Amino acid sequence: MLGYTLRRLAATIPVMGVVALFVFSLLYLSPGDPAAIIAGDIATEEDIAKIRARLGLDQPYFIRFGTWLWALAQGDLGTSIFTGLPVTTLIGQRLEPTLALTLCTLVVAVALAVPLGVIAAARAGGWIDRVVMAVSVVGFSVPVFVLAYGLVLLFAVQLEWLPVQGYTPLKEGFWPFLRHMILPSVALGLTYMALIARITRASMLDVLSQDYVRTAHAKGLAPGTVLVRHALKNAAVPIVTIIGIGIALLIGGVVVTETVFAIPGIGRLVVDAILRRDYPIIQGVTLLFSAVYVLVNLLVDLSYVFFDPRIRY
Repeated sequence: MLGYTLRRLAATIPVMGVVALFVFSLLYLSPGDPAAIIAGDIATEEDIAKIRARLGLDQPYFIRFGTWLWALAQGDLGTSIFTGLPVTTLIGQRLEPTLALTLCTLVVAVALAVPLGVIAAARAGGWIDRVVMAVSVVGFSVPVFVLAYGLVLLFAVQLEWLPVQGYTPLKEGFWPFLRHMILPSVALGLTYMALIARITRASMLDVLSQDYVRTAHAKGLAPGTVLVRHALKNAAVPIVTIIGIGIALLIGGVVVTETVFAIPGIGRLVVDAILRRDYPIIQGVTLLFSAVYVLVNLLVDLSYVFFDPRIRY
């Protein structure tokens, strides 16, 4: 296990290198000039050229990439072009809202999706199964921002039960924090929940048709015991896999959700950086999200040993 983990961690180095090359190249080729944005509308070409030289934007591609990669190897994600602050500092300032939104979404999605998928499989063909699958199709088909605006219109504008936008830190009270997290977590979690529920149902249906499940029923075990202790544990590997893969949905959805609900997290930081062509922030956050996704998939792979003892690394 330890050897496998170390090999996987070592394999992330070239993966992150490819991601770094792709992100840097994409931003290098993208239209727009941060120097022109900094200089303003009335700036001359000479003023813009001076700013480009000061920021190092006039250097050739390979020199700029090599300089950035060398700094990255030393743990330096760069400095924001507009604020002059280190990218790591800016990420640290925005980390709490994004982390809170992600964890709340995971709790909402997994806590609802897995039981719904199990019940749908246990009642396959019944009205519960049809309702769960219909909700899953709708939840997976409707974009996050449409769900977000619909929830805001209903629960914040018309019913006035929850705030429209904003974020309250947990240190200012659990209920104020929770009130601001409910709508964005539900909006972001519905798509994720729909995906997990469908995979849970399909995996459970496959397991419930196995001989050992019929044997457990024949022994007179309670249906709930058979579902949870015998079926669900053996169906857990595909479920855990899709939970890990779905992290990519969360990463993309966080950017949209934080923009809609005006949450001052990393997603908003990226959107603002894109509008201003603040390349170091975009590159740093993209690398951070990529590293998180790689780490989550490693943890998912290692969890297989717990759910299926036949798997060895």
